[in-house]
Amino acid sequence: MSTAELERFSINQMTVKQLSMPELVEACGESGVRNVGLWREPVQTYGLEATAKLVRDAGLTVTTLCRGGFFTAIDPAERAQALADNRRAIDEAATLGTDTLVLVSGGLPAGSKDLHGARERIADALAELGPYAERHGVRLAIEPLHPMYASDRCVVSTLAQALDLAERFPAHQVGVTVDTYHIWWDDTAPAQIARAGAGGRIHTFQLADWTTPLPQGVLTGRGQIGDGSIDMREWQGYVEAAGYTGAIEVELFNDVLWARDGREVLAETAARFVEHTL
Repeated sequence: MSTAELERFSINQMTVKQLSMPELVEACGESGVRNVGLWREPVQTYGLEATAKLVRDAGLTVTTLCRGGFFTAIDPAERAQALADNRRAIDEAATLGTDTLVLVSGGLPAGSKDLHGARERIADALAELGPYAERHGVRLAIEPLHPMYASDRCVVSTLAQALDLAERFPAHQVGVTVDTYHIWWDDTAPAQIARAGAGGRIHTFQLADWTTPLPQGVLTGRGQIGDGSIDMREWQGYVEAAGYTGAIEVELFNDVLWARDGREVLAETAARFVEHTL
C-alpha cells in the first residue's frame, strides 16, 4: 500500500484496543498510517499530555476523540456531573489537537419511557456545551446509533434525529457523525447525508461492517470491513457527494479482532480500507 492510498485512512483506537498507546503509534508508523482516532480512557491511562506529545512527535493527526455525551440523566446532580465531564472531554480534544469530539448521547434513564424528554435534555446540554467547545476550537459530532441501542446507550437513532438536534446550533459548534454500521439499514439516510453536507455538518465519517449473527450483548458485533452486508463505496459516495473530504475512520468493536495480534489487525484493516474504498 502506498502513502497516497492511506492518505484519508484513520484507524480508530478501539479497533486495536489491545495495543498500548506507544504500541499503537509504533504500529501506525510501521503500516504507513498517518491518522488516528483516540478514546478518552486509554488516553487518560497513558496521560493526556504524554499522549499529545507522543502522537505529535510521531507526526500523527488525531482525527477524533471518543467520546462525550450521555446527557439524558434526569437527576440534577447527575446532569451537572455529565456536563462537567463533557467539558473535560472538550479540553482533552483540544490538547490532543483534534477538532472533533464524538458524542454518544445516552439512553433512557432507569424507569423512564420518555424518548422525547430524553432528546430534549440532549438539546439542553448542547446549548451549554456548544459555545464552550467553540472557544476551544472543537466541534461536537452527534453520532446516531442503531435503534437496538436506543434504550441503554443512545436515544438518537437516525441521522434525521441527529440533524434535528444539531441544526438548533451553529454548524461550527454541532454536527453529526456518519457511521455505516449504524445507518446502513435506513433508506432515508442518503437524503439526510445530503442535508448534513449542505449545512456543513458532516464532522466525521466512520466505517464498520454488519455481520450476523450478532454476539450476545451486541456491542462487539462490528465486522471487519468487507466481511458483511454494507457496500462501503456506496456510503463513501454519499458523503463525498455531500462535500465531505476529510478522514475516513475505521472503528470496530470485535472480540475476535481483539484476540489477535494488534499490529496484524491494523495492517489488515488498512488493506481492507484500500480494497473497499478506493
